Amino acid sequence: MSTPHVLRMGRISYLNVLPVYHPLEAGILPHDFELVSGPPALLNEMMSRGELHVSSCSCFEYARRPERYYLVGDLSIGSRGPVMSVLLLSRLPVEELGGHEILISGESHTSVALLRLLMRDRYKLDVRFSTGPVTPALRSDNPPTAFLAIGDEALRLRNHPDYPYRLDLAEAWRDWTGLPFIFGLWVVSREAAEQGLFSSDPGALLRRGRDWGLSHMDVILDLTGLGCPLSREELRIYYRDGLVYSLGEEELQGLRLFYKKLAFADMIPAAPPLRFFSM
Repeated sequence: MSTPHVLRMGRISYLNVLPVYHPLEAGILPHDFELVSGPPALLNEMMSRGELHVSSCSCFEYARRPERYYLVGDLSIGSRGPVMSVLLLSRLPVEELGGHEILISGESHTSVALLRLLMRDRYKLDVRFSTGPVTPALRSDNPPTAFLAIGDEALRLRNHPDYPYRLDLAEAWRDWTGLPFIFGLWVVSREAAEQGLFSSDPGALLRRGRDWGLSHMDVILDLTGLGCPLSREELRIYYRDGLVYSLGEEELQGLRLFYKKLAFADMIPAAPPLRFFSM
């Protein structure tokens, strides 16, 4: 457990959260948090162990342990259409993957859960899954038939010449349900809240960060463009059209439906209630 007076905030180590966190990391918005960066699965585990007080978090993690968290209102990482950074890449058309194995990354619980749902309930395919690092597998003597790529790795591999068939999972969800898909949420530790550790609302700080980042997109594009495989215009489309950072009524409908489908598939015990943090 971290020292009580040091407040620790988790930050997913992907480009998609840069508009939210850059103002905090650059000192544009002052705060008292120690920022801890890592992939979603690591932050989920750190949050569940009480090693973080606030964090970006997969929506699957909230569903697994809702009794430990409050949600931050009006803040998410989601998409109303193609997201570009959560992709199933395949040597075969998706409809022909029945009986084949799909390699999945261990970095994201939500993306894997969504892929399992799509294979099972939308495409009605019986597929096998194996877990492991994607990029080394592609260089091996026995590369996978299909693989799930997320985050910056998906942006880098999305035009891989050996995998001509591409399924954008957020777009597939939208086509299936007509609703946005929410990959990530921000959560506050209930224990920390009940201990009165917050002198101000961390959700308000994060929303101010998001608003600053989205209104200073040229700064975000300058930072993102360093070593990124996307062009500046592609990055602009990614942030503007691919991603959604709000958690409005339509996004909440998509989130609730995802939880309902997970529960129906016995991937979580029950669809959790959505409980939000307030000071």
